[in-house]
Amino acid sequence: MTDPVLNADQAELAKFSALAHKWWDKDSEFKPLHDINPLRLDFIEQHLPLAGQQVLDVGCGGGILSEGLALRGAQVTGIDLAEKSLKIAKLHLLESGLRVDYRLIAVEALASEAPGRFDAVTCLEMLEHVPSPASVVTACAALVRPGGWVFFSTLNRNPKSYLMAVLGAEYVLGLLPRGTHEYARFIKPSELARMARTSGLETQTLTGLHYNPLARTYRLGGDSDVNYLLACRRPE
Repeated sequence: MTDPVLNADQAELAKFSALAHKWWDKDSEFKPLHDINPLRLDFIEQHLPLAGQQVLDVGCGGGILSEGLALRGAQVTGIDLAEKSLKIAKLHLLESGLRVDYRLIAVEALASEAPGRFDAVTCLEMLEHVPSPASVVTACAALVRPGGWVFFSTLNRNPKSYLMAVLGAEYVLGLLPRGTHEYARFIKPSELARMARTSGLETQTLTGLHYNPLARTYRLGGDSDVNYLLACRRPE
């Protein structure tokens, strides 16, 4: 397994740290994450009702997904390596009144510390920001209990994805800051499914996430050409 100290891009951590104060500004660069959060939570609950479940949110950032999971009744642990983002996440709990256990730790390190501890692991919009996504997938698989679920979301790698997720979202529509994504790090669904299989996970569901620029709305379903979510299960 990749050394957890090495499996982090310092430039990526610095980028998110610089934006940390904006995590909960729904009109900021993080607006897309706020907009898609209900869809992500619904996708997870299609596979596992969250109430009472022990859930780990890998790459939790400022806690948008973590708080959504907690709001639906899960007992949530959120981990990240961006210290400033975690501070914002912890501060926001004072406003929301929710309970989330936030920790500054690499997923690989936590996998060694607490294997099989969680009913579900989420790793959304994170794999495309690390040097070794396969190492993260392996750690997520180790952290979930037999019979538990692991959920990933990331960006496909093809010309359409580059046109829409990089040129369109960052340069034309301005949905994301320029330089948010590095196209070479995008991951094809077949590649992610292979990483999951190698890590002992069974792929259950693949679905696309689509943005309508005219209506400014998102929806799940259809092709996985650009953004997609993958639900995997660890065999009993």
